[in-house]
Amino acid sequence: MRALLLAALLALVAPAVARAADGATIVVRELPVGGARTTAGAAAPSVFDLAGFHWQGSGTVLFRTHAVAGQWSSWRPVAPEAEDLPDPGSREARLRRGWRLGSPYWVGASDRVAYRVVGDVRRLRVWYVWSPVERAPLRTTAMAGTPKIVLRRAWGANEEITRGTPRYARADSFAVVHHTAGSNAYTRSQSAAIVRGIELYHVRGNGWNDIGYNFLVDKYGQVFEGRAGGIERNVIGAHAQGFNTGSTGVAVIGNYSSTKISPAALHALVGLLAWRLDVAHVDPSSTLTWRSGGNPEYRLGKAVKLRAISGHRDTGPTSCPGAALYGRLPDIARMVAATGLPKLYAPQAVGGLGGPVRFTATLSAPGAWTVTVKGASGALVARGRGSGTAVAWTWNAARIANGSYTWTIEAGPQTRPASGTIGKAPPLPPPASSPIVVGLAAAPPVVSPDGDGIDDALVVSYTLTARASVTVTVVDATGAVAATPVAAQLQGPRRQSFSYAADSLVDGAYTVVVSAAGEDGRTGRLGAPFAVDRTLSGLALSRSTLSPNGDGLDDTLGIAFTLSSSVNVVVQIEQAGVLVATVVTESLPAGAAQLMWDGTTPSGPAAPGAYDAVVLVDGPFGRTRHAVSFTVSG
Repeated sequence: MRALLLAALLALVAPAVARAADGATIVVRELPVGGARTTAGAAAPSVFDLAGFHWQGSGTVLFRTHAVAGQWSSWRPVAPEAEDLPDPGSREARLRRGWRLGSPYWVGASDRVAYRVVGDVRRLRVWYVWSPVERAPLRTTAMAGTPKIVLRRAWGANEEITRGTPRYARADSFAVVHHTAGSNAYTRSQSAAIVRGIELYHVRGNGWNDIGYNFLVDKYGQVFEGRAGGIERNVIGAHAQGFNTGSTGVAVIGNYSSTKISPAALHALVGLLAWRLDVAHVDPSSTLTWRSGGNPEYRLGKAVKLRAISGHRDTGPTSCPGAALYGRLPDIARMVAATGLPKLYAPQAVGGLGGPVRFTATLSAPGAWTVTVKGASGALVARGRGSGTAVAWTWNAARIANGSYTWTIEAGPQTRPASGTIGKAPPLPPPASSPIVVGLAAAPPVVSPDGDGIDDALVVSYTLTARASVTVTVVDATGAVAATPVAAQLQGPRRQSFSYAADSLVDGAYTVVVSAAGEDGRTGRLGAPFAVDRTLSGLALSRSTLSPNGDGLDDTLGIAFTLSSSVNVVVQIEQAGVLVATVVTESLPAGAAQLMWDGTTPSGPAAPGAYDAVVLVDGPFGRTRHAVSFTVSG
């Protein structure tokens, strides 16, 4: 590697982008990359203990951190696990589209980070996370048949920041083992702080719905519930791009490229996988062929042969879970298969009402088994019995009435039974008091359709409890219909959402009204207020690139706009959502306005990078935000 220019960066004054209920914070900084491919020491906003990088371009980035105690760490790549990602096309993969996402590294209490840019890196951001350690002992939960697990409420998950509701697969068919790739030098009491930090980085930094892993295991043998949705349910995570749906992702906290997994962690991992695969009725020693959902190594639809307990590197181009841990996976699979016996694997019911239904399964040891079919009322419809390791019985359902039937395969009190349904029950009539449309929301409360991309449109969302014909109208203050965004559209029973461009509306107060007529005879109507405010228009900058070096060329930035009335205005400069300088805070008269910024911040001249000139206006319906981007050059 050719020699790289060394340069020092001064810290900017930066408030936290997000603050969790437990005091955890996350701050983002845009870092200059420059033509010289610099190595730079970037001062953090304050102390941090976890860091992650995002970048654009095909190049790579290395980093190291400076501990509060005074020592620099070794250099490490920012993204050794580049495919710890949601599946392509999923909603949670869209927010950071175009960025490459680095893994969250637990670095301990640190105050600076240095980085090296190699190759094509056009933009670079660092996310600093501070996740304080709680000294109170963690409470574990061990429900019937489960290992001891530290549930989300016990480790302090911030449920307020999660986005959307959990998504579920029809079944979990395999497990993917990861390592988090951060430091192995953490204490038992720091483990929960690491999990909270990863959650904050995954949600606020990466833009995901929740923490990516389904479970995490520390080197002390503590097991943590990861993504919300139920530890026994098939929650779709964001841990193995293209292979999230149908898998359980388990991350061992630390880096296991050369370090061996501790005996405590090994024991906990085996117990967790033995239980979770038993819930899914998956044989830990089995193999399967799975079609990829798409990633850089396996294209969409590619058939990939996997083990029931696979490493992350089996699903994509990564070294995860590290060579030392990956080499133990065959042993781990054998230990899992020998734990918690006897078990029932791969239960199936093939066929349907009106013909034969074939029930099959495999037992881990010979024994007596029973297949039971019951009707919707619970009455026995059919039963088959046998013994051995292979369950095989056929139910003749040729003359069975349409409806919903429940089947169960049992093999004694020590074996977890399997169950499922056949047929389809007629829909139950909803309670007369049950509303058909609920949860109407209209955001933002004040729309400013000025074309700057911020609060330009109204996002309307609501939930239907049954299939219905929906009409959405916009009503003005007099009660007159000003617009009809949706007219008699048939919609299904789920959360509905759409964006409405309010540029055809004049300034004023409005109500968006959702009217639903259900196929079951129910009707409903909900309204939510909002306003349109064009107090500010025509926001523009005098130049797109500012060079505040005192040479008299491009040293100042002109910020121009027009006000329709006299209002209080705040003009400020932000970098990646972080305030770096305030230009003015005062009441300005109606008409054209032009303000100047000299490129300085409380810490000195603004560092090179991307910025936003932001104007906040306190109009008649509340505060609106307007922004234009520009660049500060070196």
